[in-house]
Amino acid sequence: MTNKQRHVLTQANLAIFAGRAALPAYERNRLTPAIIHIGVGGFHRAHQAVYLDDLAGRGITFDWGERGVGLLPGDRRMAEALIPQDCLYTVVTRDALGDTARVIGSMADYLFAPDDQARVLDLLADPATRIVSLTITEGGYNVDSLSGRFDADTPAIQADTHQRDAPNTVFGYLCAALDRRRRAGLPPFTVLSCDNLQGNGSIARTAVTSFARLIDDHLAHWIEANVAFPNGMVDRITPQTTAADRELVAETFGIEDAWPVMAEPFTQWVIEDTFCNGRPPLEQVGVQVVADVHPYETMKLRLLNASHQAMGYLGYLAGYRYIHEVMADADFWMFIARLMADEVAPLLPPVPGIDLAGYQQTLLERFANPKIRDQITRICTDGSDRMPKFLLPSLIEALQHGRPHRLLTLAVAGWIRYLRGVDETGHEIAIADRLAADLRARAIEGGADPRPLLSLRSVFGELGHNQQFVATLAATLREVDAYGARIALKRFLAAPPA
Repeated sequence: MTNKQRHVLTQANLAIFAGRAALPAYERNRLTPAIIHIGVGGFHRAHQAVYLDDLAGRGITFDWGERGVGLLPGDRRMAEALIPQDCLYTVVTRDALGDTARVIGSMADYLFAPDDQARVLDLLADPATRIVSLTITEGGYNVDSLSGRFDADTPAIQADTHQRDAPNTVFGYLCAALDRRRRAGLPPFTVLSCDNLQGNGSIARTAVTSFARLIDDHLAHWIEANVAFPNGMVDRITPQTTAADRELVAETFGIEDAWPVMAEPFTQWVIEDTFCNGRPPLEQVGVQVVADVHPYETMKLRLLNASHQAMGYLGYLAGYRYIHEVMADADFWMFIARLMADEVAPLLPPVPGIDLAGYQQTLLERFANPKIRDQITRICTDGSDRMPKFLLPSLIEALQHGRPHRLLTLAVAGWIRYLRGVDETGHEIAIADRLAADLRARAIEGGADPRPLLSLRSVFGELGHNQQFVATLAATLREVDAYGARIALKRFLAAPPA
């Protein structure tokens, strides 16, 4: 369908889109918003919110609708997009067979917290709120990936310890609301992290209890004893929405949506069955609810997310700007396939019910989906948070066990070369990272010597003390410098295994 008459997506206009898109098959006013989600972005709207929509759409339960909350200044744009649309939005699933649209109705409300702190706190403290879920990015928890310690010294955290009734950070809001519930004798809510972190629930627990300890030991003890922080693994490739995506939705489906979401067909969610105030029956809509998430999340982070990091920096240097373009290059396809099969998968623990070889093949096919148009710049964002969590753990284990790690080392060399901030044609690279200035300065200072960067222990840990690895990485970096990313990769693939 193309050239449909266009209408703005609102509740009043919903019936107009019948036959163009799948619509909420339930009365939205019957939903009880028992979940508050903090950090509403494209991924959440293509993932958790869709599962909640499934529960209501299939008539399983209306008890688990949600409210969205934005805390950051940039979240104002989401408020401006969703609120006029009655919090409706479109998810377009894209693959080689075509595009299908679905309007999601599970979000009942959206609040931009800087404009209404009191209402957000009231809703978090309300006993009707039973789960608070989070997508606040890998670096949003203020927990050092190596030491496991919460950084209490940031200005925002320090400010929130002195303004408990007017917080700005996610930890300030969570602890203020939990304290109200504790003092009122009310049960707490579950804190459900949906970020790409190994042990995301455990990390969320560390962050929240550590913040609570800064303001009130009694509150910290109560949280430790009563609040659940389930671990979970989430997966669905969701590129950033572009102006072209908005036009596609309007042109193809006749839906004027200020912020639609593009997504691949694949979706997965594995959750630890640890909740303190009830939970939605998500297993009835395809979610795996298990006793131990660790094997699943390790598999996903080290195969999917680490592969993204490996192909992102080298692919950008090679001149590609989309992930499917990288995977259309036979050398890059082989690089990622061998990286997963030879260097990462042999280090993984057994994963119940998962065929690892089949999972890797599925990943290769997902990466290559040309309809998703996943931007490499999205993948390359926040490398100082993502590399230590996704790729470096496999490298460290490979070094410890004497396993092959040439391709993992090449991926690190690609990142270091990228961090110099200039591509192979002399054009500037905009490094999107909270440590961008420091990373770039160290990369430039070192040149072909990786030691200035490796001395950044918050990212690389003890890798800089492994002299054999330092020498191997330096030699690899010299190859990338001498031949360029594409030819260096080809040479690595042609060389016999180490």
